[in-house]
Amino acid sequence: MSQQSAVPKPSLQGVRTKVRKGQVKAQAKHEPAVFRDQLYKHLETVPENDFEGFSAKLVQAGGTLEYLKYADALFEILLVGGLIQPGGSYLDDGAPMSPFSVFNARNPPDIEELKKYVDVFNKLNRRFKYLQKPFEEQSLPTLLQYIGRWSSEQRDKLAMTIGLLLSQGLVTAACLQSLTKDHLIKNDQSINILALIFSAYLTEQSIDHLATTLKRGNIKDLLLFFPPNKRDAKILDAFFREKNLPTVADWYTKKQYAIAKDAIMKELKEVVERSDDSESIISAIQSKLEEQRLPETELIQSIWQGLMASVDWSARPDQIEGLALREVGKFAPVLVAFCKGPKTQVALINIVQVYCYDDTRVMKAFPQILKVLYNKDCVSDQAIIYWYQKGSKPQGRQHFLKATEGLVKFLQEQEESEEDEDEE
Repeated sequence: MSQQSAVPKPSLQGVRTKVRKGQVKAQAKHEPAVFRDQLYKHLETVPENDFEGFSAKLVQAGGTLEYLKYADALFEILLVGGLIQPGGSYLDDGAPMSPFSVFNARNPPDIEELKKYVDVFNKLNRRFKYLQKPFEEQSLPTLLQYIGRWSSEQRDKLAMTIGLLLSQGLVTAACLQSLTKDHLIKNDQSINILALIFSAYLTEQSIDHLATTLKRGNIKDLLLFFPPNKRDAKILDAFFREKNLPTVADWYTKKQYAIAKDAIMKELKEVVERSDDSESIISAIQSKLEEQRLPETELIQSIWQGLMASVDWSARPDQIEGLALREVGKFAPVLVAFCKGPKTQVALINIVQVYCYDDTRVMKAFPQILKVLYNKDCVSDQAIIYWYQKGSKPQGRQHFLKATEGLVKFLQEQEESEEDEDEE
């Protein structure tokens, strides 16, 4: 008996004991808090405002903590100072705020100090590249949709930090889509946050760089960040100028002009294919202008380009110049209808100059085209003389000025003789 009792009982090796689902969920619920407490232990040893020290500790902690599994918790801690519950409130478990977070920056927010915080994120994401995707696709969009729950100083810090992150290419502008949610666009909350983001961005990069970033992030129209009753280009322009962001207002206006010009050019091509009747073309242009107004100089450019794009240029090289003159003469009534002021007339001459410079097939025909425009009352003699004396474009300037020297001399003599007749 004693020998039998000494023999160890058999056991199952490698068999995992089944745990109830409810118990697993209960444990998982507390795991982010455990992660937070472990991260705090690393960060608490770093002196305040020692950004190099915080960077080193975060990299060190990444060797033992599961950053990828707890990416949302990690960035909530580093950005807003604690774990966030659904709805945007902090997890109320008595834990202190993080030793390091953007919300720890001084008030009022200082862009130079926030750059130091952003540098910590830069070093962290460069070391752990797998954090890039959850950072821009989950963490930032989630925090942005709760941005209304924090104080104005905290909102400013987060918005300015996001602007700096975008300017350095650490995240894409796709995260800004969260700001178009209905609960944020009311009361101008989204657009005010966007203005802060843009202000911070433009301290580092140009407006063209910002435009490219927005395009890559699929941010198509800034009006979507405004309340529905304020989605008007004039309101947008006034808002950004009031926020001391005139470059944003100018960029948006130019973008809308480009869209309108493309629409007019497309419409012109379709109308001319159906009918080359001047009245039909003028009516089509006026209909488009009711949808989107354009400055006269921008309009005349789109009309010229649209009309020239509708021409079949497949003639023999020796016939191209004659074809160009015929087409300009045919479309002259359309140009006259929208080329009324001296500024617009000079703009038209410059548009033709650049067009002839870009298309060498019609380069020699420029003086003749100018004569047609003059004879058809599209441009005045004063407009041609002004263009010749000081209004020409740099593209091929010397060539075109020499080519039109005879025409200009004739117009000047004609003008002088008319003045002499008036005096008599």
